[in-house]
Amino acid sequence: MTEHDHALQMIEEPLLLFGHDQRLPDPKDGLFLFGPMIDEGKPAEMRVGVIGTRQGIARYKLWVSKITGYIPAARAEQHHLAFPGFEAAFKTRWPLMPVAAIELSGPSLSSTVRISDAHERVYKTVDLFDRAIRKFLREEDSVPAVWFVVIPDEVHRFCRPKSTIPTPERTATTERLSAKMAKGFLRAPSLFAEDNIATEPYRYEVDFHNQLKARLLDQKVVLQIVRESTLDPEGVNAENGQQRLLQDPANVAWNLSTTAFFKAGGRPWALAGVREDVCYIGLVFKKTDADGAPGNACCGAQMFLGSGDGVVFKGAVGPWYSPTTLEFHLDEAKAKEIAGLVVEAYTDRHGCPPKELFIHAKQNFSDAEWQGFSSAVGPETTLVGVRIQTTREIKLYRRTRSPVLRGTALAISRRKGYLWTVGFIPDLQTYPGREAPNPLSVEITRGEGDLTQVMRDVLGLTKLNFNACIYGDGIPVTLRFADDVGEILTAAPIEDLPPLPFKHYI
Repeated sequence: MTEHDHALQMIEEPLLLFGHDQRLPDPKDGLFLFGPMIDEGKPAEMRVGVIGTRQGIARYKLWVSKITGYIPAARAEQHHLAFPGFEAAFKTRWPLMPVAAIELSGPSLSSTVRISDAHERVYKTVDLFDRAIRKFLREEDSVPAVWFVVIPDEVHRFCRPKSTIPTPERTATTERLSAKMAKGFLRAPSLFAEDNIATEPYRYEVDFHNQLKARLLDQKVVLQIVRESTLDPEGVNAENGQQRLLQDPANVAWNLSTTAFFKAGGRPWALAGVREDVCYIGLVFKKTDADGAPGNACCGAQMFLGSGDGVVFKGAVGPWYSPTTLEFHLDEAKAKEIAGLVVEAYTDRHGCPPKELFIHAKQNFSDAEWQGFSSAVGPETTLVGVRIQTTREIKLYRRTRSPVLRGTALAISRRKGYLWTVGFIPDLQTYPGREAPNPLSVEITRGEGDLTQVMRDVLGLTKLNFNACIYGDGIPVTLRFADDVGEILTAAPIEDLPPLPFKHYI
């Protein structure tokens, strides 16, 4: 290993592209000064549907009335920026009245979220929202671009995987099977049809958020699930007598407005100076125990472009997980199928296959897996496999009181290096952390590529998280939401799901 192998360098902070072709590194500054990208997807006004209890709908309207105006920053530091108002930031109107409003019965919802059996509780709670939205879509011609699902905080409290209901509050289950019997019938169906019907809730994940999104994927519905206390913290805290810790109102407005604008079809920003004909894939795996097979998992892929556009491809459930190595790997045929879907989608969109295709994963690629990926691309495409992991293998310190700068990169060989995607940010004069930052381990494990360029790409992809309005994320978007996407893909027994834009999953 030569001296050059341990070269320390600074990767310049990637710039973002905003309205009027203006470039800045900070998304809040860019939106504040220039507004979002102007393209055919930008909505003239927000077409929002809202579903919730009467109180939830009222709290949605209250929050919209607030974000139409100026919201001051909570503190005077440089990284705390006032929210200028939705139309001022995004050049799009957000009407106070939604294009659709579905009111659910508060007492019925409150009773349902207290059903003693967890699977039945979550399934029937989701049913209230799922059925109402489907009914609206069948009967109405005007379809919202995005639905705000406003849930009472008790839905969040009682409809998650480890939720429990206090004994005095429990509603008796109405199902005729015990949980143990129902799960047994999933593996070996009963001779009685009514038993098999009663097992239906056990085919779904015990998580309201993931299950509702999964069950409405077939309708291509875009959802923003939000708690009432997020929209009206003072009102909910006064009712419950409990204080929920939240970001300040300006930050909530920045983050929720950004993701809502993105889900409504807009592009808040894009990476500036993007290399042409480059495509990035993030692999998705999630174990599933619906059929009782210990090694079965669902696979998928997320395709991202420098513009921020993303598409999710769902693969089949198969024996992709090894309990011995604790790793996920595709066989050659499935790897070829997944990569082929991505290349086909890219070609349909751009008229030609990508010149470079980077596959990001959290682990190494097996020989069979890589052979499958390789056979899916033509000679005109350079294929590179990159393993990206958060690591504590190394700590880097400066001689000043502030921590290592974001963008610091240390190459330890021609194919492996460390990249600090979190660290002190000179533009904001702050470090958003409490301890010495840990880097990402970035290693080219298959194919040939320039390590500095790979790390530059990774740093750029940390700025494409449209689920918030932040300077930069610690993880590239190719892997940032991999677990979340996997959770939704396995939250319901979804079959024959077409590729869908990334906004359906966040």
